[in-house]
Amino acid sequence: MGCEMEIGIAELAVGAAAVWRISHLLHAEDGPWDAVAHLRKAVGNGVFGKMLDCFYCVSVWVALPIALAISAASKERLLIWPALSGAAILLERATARPQQSAAWAVVHEESEQQMSKGEGI
Repeated sequence: MGCEMEIGIAELAVGAAAVWRISHLLHAEDGPWDAVAHLRKAVGNGVFGKMLDCFYCVSVWVALPIALAISAASKERLLIWPALSGAAILLERATARPQQSAAWAVVHEESEQQMSKGEGI
């Protein structure tokens, strides 16, 4: 009575890596010959432009064709689609460099200036 999935862990891992790679390319990279940068510029600030600004959004739509390609059963596809997007999001969060806040940058700059003047902190 349970739902047995035909997809293996290897297919799921490769699918997740593919979703992350393509999503990262579309969201954060210029691509070969700046092709992706030109694409982002061409779509502007409309619906597609806003989608490309959001890694989470991009990963949802990139995961769809990959889920269709790696799974056969329709019920399985409905589970694999968000699972691939979620795995890609986890990979993105695990590999993303932490962003420095503007406040931290100001404090850091001020402390460096004080140290260069010999004032200490």
